[in-house]
This record gives sequence, structure tokens and C-alpha cells, in this order.
Amino acid sequence: MTESRGLTHLDDKGRAMMVDVSDKAETARMALAGGSVWMKPETLAMILAGDAEKGDVIATARIAGIMAAKRTHELIPLCHPLGITKAVVEFEVDRDASRIDVTARVKVNGKTGVEMEALTAVSVACLTLYDMCKAVDRGMRIGDIRVIEKLGGKSGHYQEG
Repeated sequence: MTESRGLTHLDDKGRAMMVDVSDKAETARMALAGGSVWMKPETLAMILAGDAEKGDVIATARIAGIMAAKRTHELIPLCHPLGITKAVVEFEVDRDASRIDVTARVKVNGKTGVEMEALTAVSVACLTLYDMCKAVDRGMRIGDIRVIEKLGGKSGHYQEG
């Protein structure tokens, strides 16, 4: 087996591998990610009124996002399985823009960060919003998915802006 050169997903022969974090210290880590779903005003009104044919859109998207955070290592190649200590998915409505903003805050005490888990939670929550409403609004758009803040680990604090 060939060893990695530092923190990289490539070994010394250029082959993909999981980063070896065994020598890293466990620290408290947190990542906050965000994304948005734009839709027709009538679609937003339907969601807020609880009139979607498939049920409570926000509650379902919240559960889907949390579940996705917990299973990120199964979805993203070379991602470490983490013992997540907290995963919260929240929604904020912007009626003027006919948009739902989604945020996910994920925490862990571990050797590697949780940015991928937070990004995956947001992505899946946004996709769930789309899936539950696509029959009435195929033109919905998902975007602006990004890391907003990261705490912990060797690289320290990051905040967008």
C-alpha cells in the first residue's frame, strides 16, 4: 500500500484514496451550509398553506436533510464516516423573491470536518422540496449551495463574506 503525501485524496502514484486522519486530534467541529430553492409564488403559497398533495413539504425536506447528513459517507466517494452529534436543517421563506432558503448546521467531535455533511444535508433538503412540488412547478431552481461557516480543526474558522 502506498502512503499519501499530506492531506490529499491521491496516493504517491496518483490513485484515489481516503485521506489517513489517524494521527489527527479529535476536536469539536461545526459546519453551516446554505442553499435556496426559487419557485412560482403560487407554489410557495401552496407549501406555506400545507396544501401540497404529497403532504408537509417542509417537514419532509427537514427529515431528508438530516438523514442525508448522516449518510454522506455512503454518497460521496472517499468521505469519512462520522459520528454526527447534531444535525439541524432550517428553512426561511422569502416571499418577495418567491424563495425558500435552506440551512444545515452539523456538529461532530472528530478528526475531520463536517462540511460535506452540511452541504449534503442542504442539497438533499432542496431536492426534496423540488421533488414534492415538481408536479405543479417544473421550473423551480435550486442553487447557491455553499459553506457559510466552519469551526474547528487545524484550518480553524471560516466564514463566508
